[in-house]
Amino acid sequence: MFKLNFKIAFRNLWKNKGYTLINIMGLAIGMTSCILIFIFIRYQLSFDEGYKNEHRIYRFVTTWNYTSFDDYSQGVPRPLPAAARNEFAGIEKVATISSSGGVIHVKDDQGKEKLKILASVFYAEPEFFEIFDLHLNTGSPQTALSAPNTVVLSENTAIKFFGSPEKALGKSIQYGTKTLLKVTGVFKDLPENSSFPLKIVISNTTDPGRNQNIWDSVSSQTECYVLLKEGVSITDMDQPLAAFNKKHYAHSNISGNQKNAFQGLRELHFNVERYGIFGESSISRKELYGLAIIGLFLMVTACINFINLATAQAINRSKEVGVRKVMGSKRGQLILQFLTETFTITLLALLIAGVLTEIALPTLEHLFKAKMSLSLFQEPIIFLFLGGLVLLVSFLAGFYPALIMSGFSPALAIKNKVSINSGSLNLRKVLVVLQFSITIILIIATLMILRQMKYVTEKPLGFDKQAVTMVVVPTDSLSRLKQHNFKERVLQIPGIQMISFCQKAPLSGDMWTTNFSFNGAENKDFEIRLANTDPGYFELFKLALVAGKTYSKPDFATGYVVNETFLKKTNILNPEEALGKIIDQNGVKAPIIGVLKDYNDQSLKTSISPVAYFADPNAYYQAAIKIDPKQVVPAMEKINALWNETFPNHVFQSKFVDEDVNRYYESERITGILFRVFAGVIIFISFIGLFGLVSFVASQRTREVAIRKVLGASNYELIRMLNSSFLMMVFLANLIAWPLAYLFVSKWLSGFAYRTEISIWPFVLAMVVSMTLTFITVTIRSYKAAKANTIDALKYE
Repeated sequence: MFKLNFKIAFRNLWKNKGYTLINIMGLAIGMTSCILIFIFIRYQLSFDEGYKNEHRIYRFVTTWNYTSFDDYSQGVPRPLPAAARNEFAGIEKVATISSSGGVIHVKDDQGKEKLKILASVFYAEPEFFEIFDLHLNTGSPQTALSAPNTVVLSENTAIKFFGSPEKALGKSIQYGTKTLLKVTGVFKDLPENSSFPLKIVISNTTDPGRNQNIWDSVSSQTECYVLLKEGVSITDMDQPLAAFNKKHYAHSNISGNQKNAFQGLRELHFNVERYGIFGESSISRKELYGLAIIGLFLMVTACINFINLATAQAINRSKEVGVRKVMGSKRGQLILQFLTETFTITLLALLIAGVLTEIALPTLEHLFKAKMSLSLFQEPIIFLFLGGLVLLVSFLAGFYPALIMSGFSPALAIKNKVSINSGSLNLRKVLVVLQFSITIILIIATLMILRQMKYVTEKPLGFDKQAVTMVVVPTDSLSRLKQHNFKERVLQIPGIQMISFCQKAPLSGDMWTTNFSFNGAENKDFEIRLANTDPGYFELFKLALVAGKTYSKPDFATGYVVNETFLKKTNILNPEEALGKIIDQNGVKAPIIGVLKDYNDQSLKTSISPVAYFADPNAYYQAAIKIDPKQVVPAMEKINALWNETFPNHVFQSKFVDEDVNRYYESERITGILFRVFAGVIIFISFIGLFGLVSFVASQRTREVAIRKVLGASNYELIRMLNSSFLMMVFLANLIAWPLAYLFVSKWLSGFAYRTEISIWPFVLAMVVSMTLTFITVTIRSYKAAKANTIDALKYE
């Protein structure tokens, strides 16, 4: 029976090749999008899974509660790990890990340098490898990092440095200018879906900052992980944690009501808006939920499209149904037959979707900068998803048409006089309105996302970012002596306009904030962001003064230059009144000598920070170089050569400020691309569905059209008659979609401190597009119906 149903199904599908092709392509495109979304979501959810004790691994994080804002960091004070070992009975193991970076030198057996790279390194305690159960291929995790000046490497790093993991053991690498590290172990490469990009791990006893004993000094580069004892839940740690916070923070004169909390291992990857991670790949759960909803919309739209087309064909198959019923077929058998046809179409669509997914997957990987794959054997859950998708789509798309067609009266069906009742027609209209509502919401959302992206890329930030490159400079004592000579020689390069030594560019995610005293009184309302620069920095970036002056020599005692936001937060209305007032931060006490006009010091998602500039020649990490835009390429080549000549033991590293600014909106750029693609897919599917509904109505009203033509109706009047109901449905879909789209767009824009206004034109444009495409689609099909021969429609009346 099942074989017979498949045979009949294929025969009917081949007979109606046009409808079959449209159905298969509509479902295939929808399923392709859905599969790609599933693969991406599955990849993101797989981050940091598979560790032996993952449910018992937690990270300490730090929070501050100021009067006007809350602040968060994944970092911890340096003395916290030792205190946690002694004061938490429920913790089995504690380990510190700190990130850093510098130049790695690898020499051959004759002592000749064969490799020099700029690399990220981590200082870790041996317990870190025990907490995460990271086995070393060579060496012991308990002893590999116990001694100073020891290092363990990942497999690929060991191969890159020495040819093989076995050859690496016992060899040495040089970190920086003088730190020699002995390789005592090699560990298996961590997977792509890990929050820990560990390649070079140095013993924590080598870390120069390990003995710092200040509780109110927190760096995001230092994290602390713990392994809870078996049987201890995180709620059991609430009371000990409260006692821990009270002991170390309540009576220690630490600002901001500083506290520590626990964060689960599986939450690291999804909570970057509040806390950071060592790895670069991260995403929020709300973005995953948004993608899942889009995937659901796509499949709902594809199913609605299928229902519309299948029901449009129902009239053409009425005789078949009538004959089969006369021959003894029961309604259940007919429903099974039609569901088999739907299943066949869905299965064919899945096969095409699999091919399209393989074609599109490299583009998705490039877009998200992640390695993902479609493997049924490596990821069995994908097989379950595909099987479930076929069954669900087959049922959702096929059950209603099967129910309609199997319910035809045999007598009327054989005479070809069946009609679908008004209730069913109304359901079809509801489906089309729903389909177009989804389409319009995506059109409006796409337009607003693109408009916001244009706004953030074109909005003046308050400083000049064009053709300015930030070159990292070494900070060891010998290199600092060469900085002046390097500056003088750079200025002699054709095309170089200015150079300034500094800590960072005006807009930077490199945050250095601190509490401070203002005019003799301790400030408890906010922290100030510090920026260290030489005197030429303000001219190079064209930062405008509103009062006072900038410092003229590189000496931090000269004074501070603050921005207008600092004055607003200290309730000073007139910038002139701020001049001469004293700022004291970390023992650096000096007067305010100038006030800068506000500029955006972070991305437009964040409000402007209160900033204070000062000069400290011993802490310049970068050189800002202004280049003539017409001579960027030759100038950068000469800067690179000069830098390598001046600092031969280091590696040249640079980035342009405008490119770095655009990096802050990478997730929004990706969101815009996804919305454009998926909006296009849904528009395509929706108008195929509309074509199906037009075909259905045209077939239902063939006699009415013929009679009207006999009575003198023109083609124009007939086309207008058929157009009116469809345009009304799309108009109604717009009315439903507008408030929903407004809520979605408002919520998304709320993530930006600076954003474009929600205007009426994206809504109007969405309506014009949807109405115009509907008019064109319906007119083409209506014209065919209006031009049909009236004799063919009325010859049996």
